Amino acid sequence: MKRLTPFAFAFILAASSSSLVGCDSASAGSSTQASSAQVSGIDGPAAHALVAQGATLVDVRTPGEWQSGHIEGAVLIPIDELGGRLGEIPRDRTVVVYCASGARSARAAAILGAAGYTVRDLGGISRWNG
Repeated sequence: MKRLTPFAFAFILAASSSSLVGCDSASAGSSTQASSAQVSGIDGPAAHALVAQGATLVDVRTPGEWQSGHIEGAVLIPIDELGGRLGEIPRDRTVVVYCASGARSARAAAILGAAGYTVRDLGGISRWNG
């Protein structure tokens, strides 16, 4: 039997905790329940509107990716640090997460949803203006 890498194990664990939502436009309107919170995909214009209304925008990329460019007003919490930094994210607001391509933001959405947050997964940073 093949052994799972720590990343594969963490991904499977996160996926089994809640339903992951894809980042394509077809899934942007779908939603699932994770614990008592709602996790769903979102497109750029809807993300802009939520952030303008007070949603917390979280970039889950690396510090190097952040330095090369990020969305103004976002908070950097790399995916590998997310579990230990949940206390930095307000629970009384919707959280919008993004990364480079959508894989890490889907993982972050699953983690946050399982922790009781209402989460919208923007996916890749390019969707912000797209």
